Amino acid sequence: MKNQIVVFLLCLLTSFSMQAKADDANSRVYELRVYYASDGKFDVLMNRFKEHTLHYFKKHKMRLEGFWLPLDNKDNKMVYVLSYPSREAREKSWKSFSEDKGWIKVTKETTANGEIVAKVESTFLKTTDFSPNNLKSVGDRVFELRTYIATPNNLSGLLARFRDHTLKLFERHGMSNIIYWTPTDKEQGSENTLIYFLAHKTKEAGLASFKTFGADPEWQAVRKASEEKAGSSLTVKVTSEYMYPVEFSPLK
Repeated sequence: MKNQIVVFLLCLLTSFSMQAKADDANSRVYELRVYYASDGKFDVLMNRFKEHTLHYFKKHKMRLEGFWLPLDNKDNKMVYVLSYPSREAREKSWKSFSEDKGWIKVTKETTANGEIVAKVESTFLKTTDFSPNNLKSVGDRVFELRTYIATPNNLSGLLARFRDHTLKLFERHGMSNIIYWTPTDKEQGSENTLIYFLAHKTKEAGLASFKTFGADPEWQAVRKASEEKAGSSLTVKVTSEYMYPVEFSPLK
């Protein structure tokens, strides 16, 4: 009887822990940041992240969720996601980060021979109500960052299709749902944009999965029904980029 009680309590604690993690992921503010290195400075910028920036992120309470490089990185691009308890916490963290004397010294030293960052893009995000928040590392795989721009007034219909059908069909065809977001700010697409990560064994596996997904009779019926209800396609633009996690990425 004692053993049964112990097992029950352990199961209960595990359940509470998993729910707490899910609640934490859903309440956090995410920031998708894209850096483009200056010509000839990619390695310098990567080394600065590895040797210094991550330390200061942690020091100033910015959580690194993942860090990736495109498989075909012609633009010297780096993609990473930070998260914070709130937008206010984000502003406070970045202020203390930028004013940190140690970070200022690192910046001065690493840019002594010229600026190493050509451009930075930043998008603030919140998880959707159907996001699995599957931020657990499982090993060797590639990630696909997908961005959907909905046709006017059809974001809710697009989200409903993902919530009720698409995620399940993705899993059926061998794709791992990681996390789903919409932007928090109107000027960044809160009214028409869905951004999410999938994971695949390889890029080739991902392309093959989408081919079988597209041919799935259930998906074809769902897509047709949703477009008939909306009176048009639910999306005006879809972009996809395959990336691999760097060695210091928490999510692999």
